[in-house]
Amino acid sequence: MLLRPRAADLKVIGLYTGRIILGVGLLMAIPLATALIAAEWSAAVDFVIGMCACLAFGLIAELFCRSSREPTWTHGMVVAGFSWLAATAIGAIPHWLSGYYGSYLDAMFDMMSGYTTTGLILIQDLDHVSNGLNMWRHLLTYAGGQGIIVITLTFLVGSAKGSYPMYVGEGKDERLLPNVIHTARAIWLVSLVYLAVSTPVLWIIASANGQSAVRGFLHALWISMSGWSTGGFAPQSYNTYYYHSLAFETATVVVFVAGSMNFALHWAVWSGQRREIRRNIETVSFAITITVAMLVVTAGLMKLGVYPGFLAALRKIFYQVASGHTTTGYSTIYSRTFVRQWGPVAMLGITMAMAVGASACSTAGGFKGIRVGIAFKGLLLSIRRSIAPERARVVVKWHHLRTRVLDDGAVSSAMLIILCYLAIYGAGTLAGVLYGYPLAEALFDAVSAGSNSGLSCGLTSPGMPALMKVLYILEMWAGRLEFMAVFALAGYCVAIVRGR
Repeated sequence: MLLRPRAADLKVIGLYTGRIILGVGLLMAIPLATALIAAEWSAAVDFVIGMCACLAFGLIAELFCRSSREPTWTHGMVVAGFSWLAATAIGAIPHWLSGYYGSYLDAMFDMMSGYTTTGLILIQDLDHVSNGLNMWRHLLTYAGGQGIIVITLTFLVGSAKGSYPMYVGEGKDERLLPNVIHTARAIWLVSLVYLAVSTPVLWIIASANGQSAVRGFLHALWISMSGWSTGGFAPQSYNTYYYHSLAFETATVVVFVAGSMNFALHWAVWSGQRREIRRNIETVSFAITITVAMLVVTAGLMKLGVYPGFLAALRKIFYQVASGHTTTGYSTIYSRTFVRQWGPVAMLGITMAMAVGASACSTAGGFKGIRVGIAFKGLLLSIRRSIAPERARVVVKWHHLRTRVLDDGAVSSAMLIILCYLAIYGAGTLAGVLYGYPLAEALFDAVSAGSNSGLSCGLTSPGMPALMKVLYILEMWAGRLEFMAVFALAGYCVAIVRGR
């Protein structure tokens, strides 16, 4: 029998959702300060209105949903799923008020794209937006990479009790430290250290390339935030192609590859376990799959003779493949170049890289390397079992922070999530084809949305059908949360309507 949630359950969900929206409102203080310093008064007013809306939501939730109950596992999952939708709807207010979006749906699209570190955009006239709005766009990707619930656990939740389900619901399931709130703070420590290192490096390169000190610093900061979070947002419409700098490209590759690695792996290396880099199933899987993707893309481009010079070809191929595989979305070619010059084979190689993605418990999206590695070892286990003597005990081991024995449960769990990703990739592709887009283009952008990658072949634009925008928003949301919180929220809604 399906039980209808009680008022006390809804209060717990409302209370913690309100605190998350409150956190989003407090984040707006940073772009507000940027707008005030830059004397962008209109943008400053937009953020004041947005902050007031978020703070009002949070305070009303505190007032009417006051509860002493700790959230259960179900509560945490539902909060994770619902809060991301609420944060997208309310957080889009400054976007919409800026005047750079054709509709509120477009503003919500870019909000969800930022939170989920996807990088697909519908903003218009990007090259002329205010510094305040650009700060907000890139701060979204940085906060979203760590997780908006991680922000709440770090600053707005005093007790660790009941916090773990919300942490897991946001697509993370590993503790760097025994206490989940301490883990959340450790994640922020790792992220801030990398930001503090990468920003000066990119600032020096930008200054050497002729940008003014202030403009160079802002671009370096924004690219660092978005790169580390594998977010793909950039302050210019030409993305990182705008900089035309090999040094800048090299630095960004280092930043987003580091950002795509598991936070637990970073913590292990910081703790002195450097051997983990070459032993970990995720890094091994990443090395293999990026090599395969590089070979496919290279074969496609060689067939068409797109880049006559080897070094020029290698530079373009490696950057796009690494960007796609880490689900960053930075690009050093025009979006339509994928269609007009690279062709379907090379596009397929990039699509494969985006679909796989990088590491679990990182800022990246996609299947994740750990699941690909487990699925492959599961196949190996099945083969070995089929040829082994009937009474033989077949053991296959895999390593992630510690060596483990592979069991059927781990394989089933990995395959279930992979199938869920394939389902949303397929849904997005089907919608694109039904609207008349070529299959290769529909597949490319649908996988990019579902894997939170952000590369586009030009299909994603303000003129795309509204239903596809909604579908891509749902793809980005489900892919970022890795489905469990989405299923929990859907089940909870059904229970509210049909439960007894």
